[in-house]
Amino acid sequence: MSTPTPTYQAQAWGATNTSGHLAPLVINRREPKATDVKIDILYCGICHSDLHTAKNEWGMTVYPIVPGHEIVGRVSQVGSGVTKFKVGELAAVGCLVESDRTCSSCKKGHEHNCDKQVWTYGGPDQHLGGVTQGGYSESIVVDEHFVLRVPENLDLAATAPLLCAGITTYSPLRYWNVGPGHKVGVVGLGGLGHMGVKFARALGAEVVVFTTSASKKEDALRLGAHDVVISTDKDQMKARFGTFDFILDTVSADHDIASLITCLRAEGTLILVGAPEKPLAVPAFNLLLGRKKLAGSNIGSIAETQEMLDFCSKHNIVADVEVIKVQQLNEAYERLLKQDVKYR
Repeated sequence: MSTPTPTYQAQAWGATNTSGHLAPLVINRREPKATDVKIDILYCGICHSDLHTAKNEWGMTVYPIVPGHEIVGRVSQVGSGVTKFKVGELAAVGCLVESDRTCSSCKKGHEHNCDKQVWTYGGPDQHLGGVTQGGYSESIVVDEHFVLRVPENLDLAATAPLLCAGITTYSPLRYWNVGPGHKVGVVGLGGLGHMGVKFARALGAEVVVFTTSASKKEDALRLGAHDVVISTDKDQMKARFGTFDFILDTVSADHDIASLITCLRAEGTLILVGAPEKPLAVPAFNLLLGRKKLAGSNIGSIAETQEMLDFCSKHNIVADVEVIKVQQLNEAYERLLKQDVKYR
């Protein structure tokens, strides 16, 4: 008979049913093993995925569930075999806490493409059974391979969203080698979009924001966009046909993707990072003419996430955030539903 994994109790906030209402609860965390790092959590971002999971809108939630995968804190304990972190150092955890480390994706350093990846919350807990529990908690224990270094010069609260919204937009821009001489469109100016604007500008590209709201123009320019297109204005869209090398589409609602594809130059690429509930209509000829490409991207590897944090340190990039107390989580979820957040 195997020896039970030693545990300790941690205070957390989680949901216990499909109402998604969050309340205080106590969860078990494993005591750090040889390669584990225990992190006392200082800040945890709120992602729309948290809300979907709390309400079981994706049909996969096992209750009780503690959301949160944008975690920043300070190391309070390390296992005997840990080599990358010391007690007292800043550390972060993003969307992943484990993978099989043996598949072809893992061997390439692409843990985010592993078929057996374990999400920070709601994934199979290989140590305690049940499911993993996330960052709406006072502490978390994670294998050092999935823990990230946090540059000291970054604002910690504004760094937390980089672990999801940041890497989700940084990864595709780096994969497609976006840089000087490229014209990049960013569709939507929300939690993902505002990071896409900052990264594309810092990488040296010409950046244009597509938005349905004229009221967002001032903010888009402040965040680093060179220009703003009101995507519901047919004349403005027609004037941009065939002018973009890349378009980063961050919108998760139904929208007109066909007209965006026509804005691509020959052999240009439209990259989806938003996840609309229903399939988008894509006319074949919009892609066939000019050999245009439609692609998708989902977070990034651990190494690339560390690269992103270091890039942010160099360019002084963080998310625009509003800091709240944990007791305001339910109110924050309501505001998220009403799109009453700028920007995380």
